Amino acid sequence: MNLVVVGAHCGDAEIQAGAIAHKYAKAGHNVTFLHLTAGEKGNPPNVSVEDYRVQKIRESEKVAEILGVKTITLDYKDAELTFNDEIITHVATLMRKLRPNVVITHWENSIHSDHIMTYRIVQAAQLKAGLPGFDLDGLPAHYYSFYHSENWEDMEGYDPDLFIDVSDEFDTYLEALSHYWFIMNSTSFRYYDYYKALGTVRGCVNRTKYAQTLKFPRGTNVRKGGALPGYEL
Repeated sequence: MNLVVVGAHCGDAEIQAGAIAHKYAKAGHNVTFLHLTAGEKGNPPNVSVEDYRVQKIRESEKVAEILGVKTITLDYKDAELTFNDEIITHVATLMRKLRPNVVITHWENSIHSDHIMTYRIVQAAQLKAGLPGFDLDGLPAHYYSFYHSENWEDMEGYDPDLFIDVSDEFDTYLEALSHYWFIMNSTSFRYYDYYKALGTVRGCVNRTKYAQTLKFPRGTNVRKGGALPGYEL
């Protein structure tokens, strides 16, 4: 299995689905974090935007090493993502190279425009990567399914469909998160505390110690047929 988790910024893929990613990486599957930007404009005091970009990419590499996954950071600018054919083609080409069975990305609603753009780009790239009529560096067409994952900035209308037990992976997940400066030092949001608590709450509902959640794209959880699923007549 090839799993790709797409985030708007370095850190998004990790906080949203890092424990799930680690679970599949441990089981021997290929897992990649794809960051469309570094998220460099949340720079600490006395650190330039340019230097913070370098720092965040370095942090993402350390986190990926701990979780056992690969990481890619593209050159787009934080808080300036736009929906256009250039970035759709770029992401679609990467998807043909990575050939994911499943992609995980942001929910469609967010208070952050980059998160909304990332979802739209992943959705559009799904079609472009999957249609053989598009010539993308001579790579064969590849269509992937995708899920949404949970981010505190993306909660409008987010109602989980899937609860994944990550009890055995959660301590490693928290250790990995601690290597991001913004997660441990943000004065605007308590990232570490929130995601530790969220994993606990989702685990309670899942009847496990910890869990992370996913959501089907709107409408794709519909099942059609002539009987109850699993109880065909």
